[in-house]
Amino acid sequence: MARRCLIAFRAMASCLSVVVSGHLRQIPVGGLPGELFALGIASKLRVDRNSTARASSDFGRMVTAAPEVVLHPSTLADIAELVRFSATSPSPFPVSPRGQGHSARGQSLAAGGVVVDMRALASRRGGGRVNVSVGGGAAAPYVDAGGEKLWADITVAGTLSNAGIGGQAFRHGPQIANVLELDVITGRGDMVTCSRDKDPDLFFAVLGGLGQFGIITRARIGLEPAPKRVRWIRLAYSDVVAFTRDQELLISKQSSEAGFDYVEGQVQLYRTLTEGPESTPFFSSIDIGRLAGLASKSMTGTIYFIEGAMYYNESTTIFMDQKLGFVLEQLSFEEGFVFTKDVSYVQFLDRVREEERVLRSIGFWDVPHPWLNLFVPQSRILDYDAGVLKGVFAGANPVGVILMYPMNKDRWDDQMTAVAGDDDVFYLVGLSRSAVAVGDLERLERENEAVLAFCDKKGIGCKQYLPHYQSQNGWQRHFGAKWNRVAELKAKYDLHGILSPGQRIFSPLSRVPVAAT
Repeated sequence: MARRCLIAFRAMASCLSVVVSGHLRQIPVGGLPGELFALGIASKLRVDRNSTARASSDFGRMVTAAPEVVLHPSTLADIAELVRFSATSPSPFPVSPRGQGHSARGQSLAAGGVVVDMRALASRRGGGRVNVSVGGGAAAPYVDAGGEKLWADITVAGTLSNAGIGGQAFRHGPQIANVLELDVITGRGDMVTCSRDKDPDLFFAVLGGLGQFGIITRARIGLEPAPKRVRWIRLAYSDVVAFTRDQELLISKQSSEAGFDYVEGQVQLYRTLTEGPESTPFFSSIDIGRLAGLASKSMTGTIYFIEGAMYYNESTTIFMDQKLGFVLEQLSFEEGFVFTKDVSYVQFLDRVREEERVLRSIGFWDVPHPWLNLFVPQSRILDYDAGVLKGVFAGANPVGVILMYPMNKDRWDDQMTAVAGDDDVFYLVGLSRSAVAVGDLERLERENEAVLAFCDKKGIGCKQYLPHYQSQNGWQRHFGAKWNRVAELKAKYDLHGILSPGQRIFSPLSRVPVAAT
């Protein structure tokens, strides 16, 4: 935790007098109102270069935007005081909450403004702000989690601002569909508790709202009993038609009770099997050789995996084995290409972190991540596969993962500002690629532009997940029929456009230009 500073404001045109460990030095405050440093939160403001530099970039490593100040709050009231001051100032300035900074293109940055380091709440509270209710009677169990708390290393508030999707979304919906109540600090500085029944317009606006309407400081999320064990399965396909048909069967209502508890899909290009870094502990070297052989038989060198999981406890092992056999009989994967592992539930949840450790060890983590995530209609997924995966990416050797799996739209609540796909079933196609060599970033960006151009030319009505658009017209097309409501809610809860201007949905309050890296 950074050292506490005593900051005494002096009436000077462009500087502050700051007392740090008994030494007086002059620090410029840029365009921020000098009165900011006379507030009760003054001792929690950091203006040193180390603090602002750490808050100037994010996981994407695509843009940099330096704040003037970083706030290390001790309480939620500190955050509210900051936002309220900006909202009532003659010159409102940007305020962006930052957890792990896992955004891709500067969404957690606040150029020329103030970044709120949400992690300070956890450190000052000794890691608290998580309370579990086991329920009882008619009450269902839930957890109250501070917005700064982690699902591994992505903060709770950060994922809820973007919906939160994964292999269980086909059954439970995105993470935002499982939120019961929120504490929010609006762009006016008001501290509000909201739910479906209390201030519902704010509740539905904030969930999937990309940080535009309020800062989530607590979320009440529904729970269910956790299993002990997981049968982790991967099935290989060389035919995209069989691959998509089987995925859609697995997420259908008819098979949901008897099928997998978790369903995701991946696309693997031949060269990434033989030349890319081995970032997953799932396959053995023998498995990789067999899969490379399967890919080499394909005209395009492309193969597909369904990644599934069945949850169970020791007492239900036999039943789970029988259920798995029944499910596999219904599927059309390549004969002999069934791979299984038996792990604890915690090990399964921690699998991505294990991959992160591997990538960090070989220097492939702290690099630019020009990710592009699209919701592709079920009716056009084969066109996308032919034009992008076997067209734009023909001969490519990306470092990273290409995800491709379906979700059910009826598991999404249309009252929320989050945008889902248009068809009743839509696919997440996630191009989670990394730039690890000179020239990679420019090439990957050109490929992303080619993907979007192809979808536009062919009339594939894609929606971006973790969206990024260069113009307000792009955002209007993204939100579609929701746009007018989104604009109304922005005017109601953040009239001056203070919150999260890095999204660039509305006219940003940036004090300095955002620079591409």
